[in-house]
Amino acid sequence: MIYDTDILIWIQRGNTKAAKLIDRDDSKFLSIQSYMELLQGAKNKQQHKTIKNFISDFAFSILPLTENIGHRALIYVEEYARSSNMRAGDAIIAATAIENNMSLVSSNVKHFKAVNDLDLKVFKP
Repeated sequence: MIYDTDILIWIQRGNTKAAKLIDRDDSKFLSIQSYMELLQGAKNKQQHKTIKNFISDFAFSILPLTENIGHRALIYVEEYARSSNMRAGDAIIAATAIENNMSLVSSNVKHFKAVNDLDLKVFKP
């Protein structure tokens, strides 16, 4: 499964339900977009290091931005930006899940509900 950025933020905030969710999963994936969002949100070098260690310690695999993912994300922005406020980052995360034939876990349903071919698993903190 691919985890949306919000799941890892829930874990950082001490949400045990989110921590148990990823702990049960043997194959954990993140879009490069989510990884960048996490790093971008770090307030200092120590938080940066903590995020990198967390990703490593929990054996997350980072899925790269490919040409196909970029193209699909562009289509999502074109189709859904005006009607559903689809943002580029969310389009990349959704496209990464679809291009890799994986489910996406997120608590931000409104960010992804417009994408019909996305297998969205809703997390309720």
